[in-house]
Amino acid sequence: MYQDFIDFVRETFDDPEGFIILHDPRFIGNERKYIMDAMDSNFVSSVGEYVGKFEEAVARYTGSQYAVAAVNGTSALHICLLLAGVKRDEEVITQPVSFIATCNAIAYTGAHPVFVDVDRHTMGLSPEKLEAFLKAHARKDADGHCYNAKTGRRFAAVVPMHTFGHPCLIEDIADICQRYNIPLVEDAAESIGSLYKGKHTGLFGKLSALSFNGNKVITTGGGGMILTQDEKLAKLAKHITTTAKIPHRWEYNHDYTAYNYRLTNLAAALGLGQIEQCEFFIEQKRKLTDKYKAFFADKDITFFTEPENCRSNYWLNAVILKDRAERDAFLTFTNDHGVMTRPIWVLNNRLDMYKGCQCGDLTNAEWLEDRVVNIPSTVIIPNYYENIKKGLYR
Repeated sequence: MYQDFIDFVRETFDDPEGFIILHDPRFIGNERKYIMDAMDSNFVSSVGEYVGKFEEAVARYTGSQYAVAAVNGTSALHICLLLAGVKRDEEVITQPVSFIATCNAIAYTGAHPVFVDVDRHTMGLSPEKLEAFLKAHARKDADGHCYNAKTGRRFAAVVPMHTFGHPCLIEDIADICQRYNIPLVEDAAESIGSLYKGKHTGLFGKLSALSFNGNKVITTGGGGMILTQDEKLAKLAKHITTTAKIPHRWEYNHDYTAYNYRLTNLAAALGLGQIEQCEFFIEQKRKLTDKYKAFFADKDITFFTEPENCRSNYWLNAVILKDRAERDAFLTFTNDHGVMTRPIWVLNNRLDMYKGCQCGDLTNAEWLEDRVVNIPSTVIIPNYYENIKKGLYR
């Protein structure tokens, strides 16, 4: 069966001998044109017209009122948390199933992650488990804020993550956050182009963060974006990601201990060319998904599909194996035979830095950790590398 999978992947990606990686970027539009234009302008750092153009394009694509570019998704999430009001020695509820950047961004604020379980059918934060955790541990104080009865610390935010581009049950989570008066900050790093009931991920909370890392659906090499519907927050986000410099013809005055997080013009030029192709990339990725669905339909391995009422970008396709032993056998065979596969992340609460954090019941997260494997998910463009050599994308 594993050899059948290898043969299928090699045929699908039209690569009979090479090493097939998990997710390659694709540059088929105006990327080179825009980058050369940015270089010719001599504005290659964070001052340049492409940063603003990229922000506007992402805002249009997602339907967000405002978008503020940052150097990566982690820095974008860090700023989101600060603007949501997260302070040192407060607590942020999140999920253990996530790339470490989610917890790191929380730690940068000096706050403590608190881990609540995910749903198996979304791999994202479970509203049912969130509700149960808050009923058991939360108390509202006279100030209207919600506190952890066990630690006495304020619950300063809830941060769900849309795992592998699959939207979690974000409406239900938003409702719970509203009832408990806890700000909702979405980690939408992996979900550009993903929709929940027709609405783009990242638009359900106070703020959200996108990532444009080199392995994402679209890329700026490294980059991120803050989304918000609040004009004041958007202006403040831009201010504190550009060292909080007060505008002046020559003086260097600053009014915050701020951050040098602004995206460069060169990276934004690449991003603008990429966002113009985003919908096409997602269409192609969903065609690949259909092929995987058909292949796994009569196999003993379960192919993970988008939750109900969602359109997933299928950033990384995933399969669910029987148990950890079968997971490891699959990982070993595929990587030994030139097809990259990767397990889901080690649960964040198991990492040395976060072992002491409070956890709810994590049964679903632990079940997924033992079974989930990502498989090759690159957008298929026929003869892509040959066309690059021919200069067809210039």
